[in-house]
Amino acid sequence: MKYGLLLLLSAMISGCSIFGDNGVESAPYTLLKADKDNNIEIRNYDSMILVTAPMDKDGENNAFRKLFKYISGNNQGSNEIAMTAPVFMDNQAQEGIGIAMTAPVFMNEQSESPSMSFVMPADFTLETTPKPNDPSVKVSEITNYKVAAITFSGTLGDSNVKEHTEKLEAWMKAHGYEAVGAPVKAGYNGPLTIPFFRHNEVLIPIN
Repeated sequence: MKYGLLLLLSAMISGCSIFGDNGVESAPYTLLKADKDNNIEIRNYDSMILVTAPMDKDGENNAFRKLFKYISGNNQGSNEIAMTAPVFMDNQAQEGIGIAMTAPVFMNEQSESPSMSFVMPADFTLETTPKPNDPSVKVSEITNYKVAAITFSGTLGDSNVKEHTEKLEAWMKAHGYEAVGAPVKAGYNGPLTIPFFRHNEVLIPIN
C-alpha cells in the first residue's frame, strides 16, 4: 500500500478534520504549570503505553507503516480488548485485533536510536496490549514522565520545530528547569489538516 494511502486511512480513522479536530482520544496528563502567553506547559504523564517502531534509513515513512499495520491488525489479537473506532485494514497485515488511534504520535529523532511511537488508548496496560507480529515493533510503558511542552501550529518541518524548541529551551532556562532528555516531536493531526489549524508540540523531559 502506498504511503499516501496509509496517511489518508489514518486520517479517516482519526476522524481528522481539515480544520484541526482530530476526533480521537489524547494521552491524559496532569497540568503542573501553564504559561498561556507562550503556549508552554509543565506536565506529568502518569502512565502511557507506547508502541514503538525504529526510524531506520527510510525514516518516518517506514516507521509509520509498521505502526499503522500494528493498529490495523498486525498483532496477536486479544478478546479482552474491544475496537473503539472503525479501523481500515491494510491487506498486507496479518489477522489480529484493530486498535483505535490515540494522539499524539511521538517522534524521537535525537536519540541514538531514532523512533516513532503511537500512544495506546488509556485503558490499555502492558498485559492487555496485543503483542506485535513484527519483531522490530516494541511495546513499553513509561510512568511519571514529566515534561516541558510547547504547542504550535504549522508543519513539523525542521525549521518550525527548531524555532519552537529553542523558544522552549530559553523559557526553561529562565524558569530554572533542567532537561534530562532530548526533545521529542508530537503530532496530533493527519495530513489533510490545514497547517494553520494543526496541533503540534515539542516535549522536553525535565527533572
